[in-house]
Amino acid sequence: MRRTGLVLLLGLAACGGPSPESGPPASPDLETAAIRRGLIRDPADPAMVGAYARGPDRLCIVPTGNAHRIGIVIDYGEGIGCRATGMARRTGEGLALALGPAGDCRFTARYDGDRLALPGALPPACQRLCTGRAALAGAQFARLGESAAEAGSMRDAEGRPLCGE
Repeated sequence: MRRTGLVLLLGLAACGGPSPESGPPASPDLETAAIRRGLIRDPADPAMVGAYARGPDRLCIVPTGNAHRIGIVIDYGEGIGCRATGMARRTGEGLALALGPAGDCRFTARYDGDRLALPGALPPACQRLCTGRAALAGAQFARLGESAAEAGSMRDAEGRPLCGE
């Protein structure tokens, strides 16, 4: 009886090994491996914090509590341009922005994780954030970096912090 029990136990222990059909674990594709190592950003990651630019135009997004602060500067020189600060939050595939001292310049920008594009038509309240014939409408920005520190150190033409306190 003891011998039968021992044989049964040994038989059950042998059942826990890998099956011949399973084979070696599949290695990840190149993109997945690069995401895991932090070499490239995961496109499914909704993180929007970072520094963005296009030519002389700058945009920064930094976390602040449960929200995100955003700053935009468009500089055409000779006192013509836009400076807008406010709040940003994710909405589907875009960012809902509320800019200006009262947050009355409100719209949704297209955002794909690497590029941010403002719509071609904006509410009239947005024009108060610009001087001369400058406008925020249609501005586009590409991500330069994902660091909150880098984004927080961006300055406007007068040296004022764009996303800082």
